[in-house]
Amino acid sequence: QVQLVESGGGLVQPGGSLRLSCTASGFTFSSYAMSWYRQAPGKERELVATITSTGRSTNYADSVKGRFTISGDNAKNTVYLQMNSLKPEDTAVYYCRAERSSDYISYWGQGTQVTVSS
Repeated sequence: QVQLVESGGGLVQPGGSLRLSCTASGFTFSSYAMSWYRQAPGKERELVATITSTGRSTNYADSVKGRFTISGDNAKNTVYLQMNSLKPEDTAVYYCRAERSSDYISYWGQGTQVTVSS
C-alpha cells in the first residue's frame, strides 16, 4: 500500500522556522522525484520545491528561494522541507508528492497545515 505521510506542520510566528517531513512507503522511493506543494485558502495548489530522484538537483518557486530548502534521505524514505524566515503568506496546507519520470505515475500525501501568524 502506497503511503506518503507528512508531519511537522504547526503554528509559528513570522520570522520563525519549521521543518516538514514526508515519509514514503509502498514504492521504490529512490526512483521518484519528490516535491512539496502548498495550497492556501481560496487559491490553487502551487509547486514549492522539487528534488530529483538522485538528489543532485533542486528547484524552488521564486517566492521561497533563499528561505526554503528541500532535501531527501533515501535510507529513511523521507523528504524534508526546511522553512526559514517564514511569512504570513506562507500559510497553507503543504502536500508531499512523488512522481516517477519514466511514466509520470505520482502519489500525494494528505497534507499538513502550516500557519504563520503572530
